[in-house]
Amino acid sequence: MTKSSSLSELGEATNCSDEHESTCSSNNRSLRIAENAKRKSEAEAPLLVAFKYFAQVKAGTPVMGNDELTEHLERVERIALAQGLPPDAVSIMLEFAMSRRLTSTISSRVLRFLVPASVVPQEAVVRGFSWLCTQKMPQSMQMLFVRWVLTMFDTIDCKDNLRAIYGFIFSFVTDENLCPFICHLLYLLTIKAHVKPFRVRKLLDIQARMGKQPYLMQLLALYKVFCPEMVTLTMPSSMRAGFRTHNTTWKLALATLKKRNVGKEAPSMELRLGVRLKSNSRKRKFHHLEVPALTPSMEISGANSRRGVCLQQLSSFNELLDNLNSIELPAQMGSLLSSALALHYLDCVQDESAFLRLNFWLGHALHEEFLFGPADGSPESMAEASHFLSMLVSTQHFLQEGFSSTEGFLFKFLQVWDGFLHRPQILELLSDIPLVPSSYIKDALFEPLMQLYFTSSVFFKCSVIECLTSMLRKWLTWHSVCAQEEGLDISLNNRSTMSLSLSGFLDSVLKLVQFVGRLTSVGLQLERGHTLLLHHALGFYETVSDMFLKYSLPLFVMLPPGVFYPALLATDPVSVDRLGYIMFRYRQNLTSAKEQQKKQKELSIHINRSVYQEFNSYLVAMVAHLWNSKSFGPRSGIQVSEALLERTKVGDHSNSFDLIHHPAFLNYAIDFHQQCWPERADVDLNSIKAGKYWEWYVEFLFTQGFDGLRDFIKVNINPTTARHSDGRPSSGQTLSQPSQPSQPTAVASSSTAVS
Repeated sequence: MTKSSSLSELGEATNCSDEHESTCSSNNRSLRIAENAKRKSEAEAPLLVAFKYFAQVKAGTPVMGNDELTEHLERVERIALAQGLPPDAVSIMLEFAMSRRLTSTISSRVLRFLVPASVVPQEAVVRGFSWLCTQKMPQSMQMLFVRWVLTMFDTIDCKDNLRAIYGFIFSFVTDENLCPFICHLLYLLTIKAHVKPFRVRKLLDIQARMGKQPYLMQLLALYKVFCPEMVTLTMPSSMRAGFRTHNTTWKLALATLKKRNVGKEAPSMELRLGVRLKSNSRKRKFHHLEVPALTPSMEISGANSRRGVCLQQLSSFNELLDNLNSIELPAQMGSLLSSALALHYLDCVQDESAFLRLNFWLGHALHEEFLFGPADGSPESMAEASHFLSMLVSTQHFLQEGFSSTEGFLFKFLQVWDGFLHRPQILELLSDIPLVPSSYIKDALFEPLMQLYFTSSVFFKCSVIECLTSMLRKWLTWHSVCAQEEGLDISLNNRSTMSLSLSGFLDSVLKLVQFVGRLTSVGLQLERGHTLLLHHALGFYETVSDMFLKYSLPLFVMLPPGVFYPALLATDPVSVDRLGYIMFRYRQNLTSAKEQQKKQKELSIHINRSVYQEFNSYLVAMVAHLWNSKSFGPRSGIQVSEALLERTKVGDHSNSFDLIHHPAFLNYAIDFHQQCWPERADVDLNSIKAGKYWEWYVEFLFTQGFDGLRDFIKVNINPTTARHSDGRPSSGQTLSQPSQPSQPTAVASSSTAVS
């Protein structure tokens, strides 16, 4: 054999070896892949086998000693509670449970762990209801199934077919045990087409037999919203929640699954113009604070596409206007809180059923989380609750009205509130509540607030006064609008069944003003006249002093002495200036009311004589201190014994609180003195009272921004005295001052009763 032939044979042999190795390696990879797939299929096979078993198991199969049944049941239960079941598996297990092919105990156990991983097929629920009409279904199983449907209602992929069997579901309302759950389900499914006279009569008959049960009243209230002509029953002004949470085990399992499968999302407190399609935020134990995503209540496909337009299909305000009359409300009304477009729709259309559904969802969430829910003080939970309340505040500000469910929650929450938990949001929500009848306002609002007010810091006191000031302004604004549009017959709001006359409105406002008067007077004593608290008190009475002219409310309530005199003797000029503005507005309102009384005899504007007397006493006291230099005199309003005044070691105490020596204006007097007599080394403030310097000084104060003081002086004081040609005051007077303060016509008539 030649050398060349040997090399060629060696090369061929080498190539064959390489090809064999590559073929072997590829075969090994295929075997590994096949083996992994086999292991995976073997792992999944038991679950598939279990589902196949429950789908094919025959009725009458022995249960005792059936290891196969026990093994499959435990495997499915473990997977359902840990991961949830896919839609097909939910259909199989629900059919198995409702058919009761085995014992009722097994069926009940299956229903209790039947938790979906994503959605529940509508057809499975409809088939479940078909089993209710069989004689073999015990009532405990019927109740358990309806409770399961209520808990999983939001996960049902579509409700069209459920609404199609509305009449069948309604037939179970006659069962006393099923009635609470059936009414709840009907409440969620009802549309206007479902409200029929025979159904209203049936509910009224049941109510006559069982009494005014909350769940019956809630369903009748919904019927009345859709068809008020069919339901003549008068609904109470406030109804407690008629539907309860049915099974926290199912809710906890759903919450655990969602928390495990959904990522975290940074919360945003702004209302977006668009809509949110997915909710990814972490939620706490029972998920009551979760604002759901916008999902349609019906599938928008085929024939259903003609029924309406879903909110999530809209992306601009113009599209909302174009489809305003064909909007389809979402499956869960809580999702409206996250969309400005949805809130625009609520505000424009004023859909009664939408507000009723939203109030129900909101009331349930607030009660379950803050009143009945477990205490959870973790930072994440606190931040989540604060975000939810802030979103609710933003929504109410957007709509410019509060929800009735929020009002009911707040009155209950105030009874257990510590004054610290979510204080800004709670007080903001409190300021949005509508007018409260005077017979109810003390127990519901005043008592719990008073206990917190007197046992808290000055900053909490200021927050409460600010909250009540905002509440009063909203009440007065609402009244002024109603008085112009609807006359004096007042209704609390468009969706309230309670009406209130003008006298009832006046009583409620009067009680609120008197309550704040007590709070501010005692609070200023406790806090030693704290400046911040005094400013909040004066802010409240700025609104009170202008109720007649600004808000068309014929009510006059003077500020209490516990606020007037601390403001008059305050050490900061802003308080004295605001007091001057308040007195100026009181005068303008009283004068205007007196003139209207004379012009319009038929208009009943009753001003109590004590209001004139109190205003006159304040007016005289203010002029005596600031203008006449007669502090602590007989008509100054503050009586102090001479012995006590001598102990102060103040030389001339009578002028201690005039515009020159008042602690609030002393710096301005010294500044004015230096500008007039820059060459003087000694400061003689009494020289400002001489001649034209007094008038210059008063004008100097006006230029410092004291507009309230300027209005008070120009309206209530006429400094007209005879003067010598050289400008010196005549009659030996050291000050150009009026002998009496100028009084308005209304005040001058205070000695006569006003009818």
